[in-house]
Formats: sequence, structure tokens, C-alpha cells
Amino acid sequence: MTDAEEKKTVIYAMKTTAKQERTVVDNIVKALEDHDEIHVVAVMAPEELKGYVLIESPDPIARIEQLREMVPNARAVVKGEMAFSEIEHFLVPKPVVTGIDEGTIVELIAGPFKGEKAVVKRVDTSKEEIT
Repeated sequence: MTDAEEKKTVIYAMKTTAKQERTVVDNIVKALEDHDEIHVVAVMAPEELKGYVLIESPDPIARIEQLREMVPNARAVVKGEMAFSEIEHFLVPKPVVTGIDEGTIVELIAGPFKGEKAVVKRVDTSKEEIT
């Protein structure tokens, strides 16, 4: 195991241009392929966190700043570290049927009745199914 793998990892937040989070993630991955001196364990752009990308790395914030300079649309690295508990809820998948109750009017988006409106009669959360 190398020294980098043995170090404790830290989560940093990187501010991005609006609606460019996915592009920044892709560009970070490309930049890391060419720069072995920067170690990143994971990169993610949660849908709920607009304008930010989260980076997990054992490196100090100065290395993440170097990475930011190589990536278009990456604006700044937020000073300080994030605790895992702060981002844990981004990693848990949300049920598809959340927020839909019986009696709710919905619009069908696929199938032979696409574009039609319907009333929800039954919600089965265990099967993630709406009738």
C-alpha cells in the first residue's frame, strides 16, 4: 500500500459554473489521467447540490487548487473540509414514488397514453409502483 492510500481522505467542495457540474466531473477525470501527482479517490456531482462538485482526496487543499486550475468551468475550492455525514444523504437512493399520493393527478410520459392525465388510485412503495 502506498503512502497516499494509507492517508485519511478528505472531502472538498469545488464551486462550478451553473449547470456545468457533469462537465467539470468529466474534465477532472481527464486531468487526473495526465497528472499522477494528484490523488483523487472519488468525484461526484449530486443533482440536489447545484453549482458544486464534491471531491474525495487524501491530498491537501493546495493540490485540489492545482486541479481546479486545470479544469474549465471550475471556479473555486471551498475552504475547509466536509464531514462524511454532511454528504451521506446524497449517496442514498430515493424511492421513485416519493411525494406521490393517492388522488394526485399525474401526466403519463410514455406508452400508448402518453400526454394523457390520470388520477393515482394506489401507491405501492415496496414495489415502487403507482396504479
